[in-house]
Order: sequence, then C-alpha cells, then structure tokens
Amino acid sequence: MSTYALIHGAGDVGWYWHLVEAELRARGHDVVAPDLPADDDTLTLDDYADAVVEAVGDRRGLVVVGQSFGAFTAPLVAVRRPVEELVLVAGMVPEPGESPDAWWSRTGYAEAVRRQAARDGGPTGSDDPYAAFYHDVPRALAEEAMSRERAHPSAAASAQPWPLEAWPDVPTRYVLCTEDHFFPPDFLRRVVRERLGLVPEEIAAGHAVALGHPVELAGLLTRSRSER
Repeated sequence: MSTYALIHGAGDVGWYWHLVEAELRARGHDVVAPDLPADDDTLTLDDYADAVVEAVGDRRGLVVVGQSFGAFTAPLVAVRRPVEELVLVAGMVPEPGESPDAWWSRTGYAEAVRRQAARDGGPTGSDDPYAAFYHDVPRALAEEAMSRERAHPSAAASAQPWPLEAWPDVPTRYVLCTEDHFFPPDFLRRVVRERLGLVPEEIAAGHAVALGHPVELAGLLTRSRSER
C-alpha cells in the first residue's frame, strides 16, 4: 500500500482529486489531498510544501503527485519527507531559482499557445474555461469545480524563486494530457525533455484530467515499474 499525496493546481482545492482519491482507495491505497492555504497573500511555496507535509503526518510509502501549478510544490515535499516516487500531472516543471511568474516567459509558453491555437482553430488559449480546461469534463462537474475556485497561489508564492538547487534525487514520472488546451502537448514534451530528461507518459485527456478521466489517471498512477 502507498500513500498518495495529491497536490492541486492554481485556483483549485483538494476536492479536485476526489474521484481519483476514490479510485486509489478502492485499490487499497491511502490518500491525502489537502487544500493548500490561500487566505494569506504572504505565504510562499515553502509554506505550501509545509502544509502538505503536515497533512501527510507520519504516513509512509509516499507518492507525491503535483498537478499543474502543484508541480512547483511537489518537489519541495520530496526533500522534506522520504518519497518513493514523484509524479507531475500536466505540471509546470521549474528550474532552480525560477519563480512561477517567470516560468511562462522562460519556457516560451505564449508562443507555443499561439502556434497550437493556429492549428486547432482556437480551443487552445481560449478565455472560455469550458474550452480551455473542462472540455472533456461532465458539465455539472465542471460547474461545481468552477464554484470552488479561489485566489491561489499567493502573490508571494508566485514571485518566489524556486528554492531547490536541483531536482530531488527520487524516481520521477511525468503524465502529459494529449488533449490539453491550456498547456499544448508539444510544448510540454519539449519542456519535460529539456528540464527533466524524460519522455512523458501520455493520457488522452484535457487539463482537468482528474475530473474528466479519473479511472484512467488512477490506473497510470498505480502502475508498477515493471508494467511501464
């Protein structure tokens, strides 16, 4: 049995993971999916990592999963606690000293979105959240997700240089969503290759994969190394 620490992305809450949590528990695993603190604009990435560590407590067999912006926090957890595996899901891969605010320009995100939008006719980079994030999520579930949105991350966390000097020395995987209209797949393949030296595992899903394809995502998260 493993303990999965599931870290949500920007503007989200731990509820985002509730369907995946149910699938993981059905497979015999323990799950922690905390709400990262969002009520104090001075809180930093380190504070977010501390909140996850506090939620994990003394649980063992830890697999840390970071979704989207949560990928800035997940590695910080991995240097605070023994971790069996680190998994990024449609995650922003930071470099040492790079703030979340700087990540967008340093990775060439805007140009990648422009190119992909020209190919797909507009869903990529759309201002409509149902097109950009929830196009493959049941409408009622997408509406509930949007009703739970909040101000997160803080200004301090967004501006903080990523504090690690190198990626944690733990087994790391990347799950890429091939139907992602927020982070173009080709863009992420390049970022993951350049920054982690990895070939991503891929799932046919949009950015909100934990809501749109929870069974498939849970299956990917629990695959043994011999099955990959």
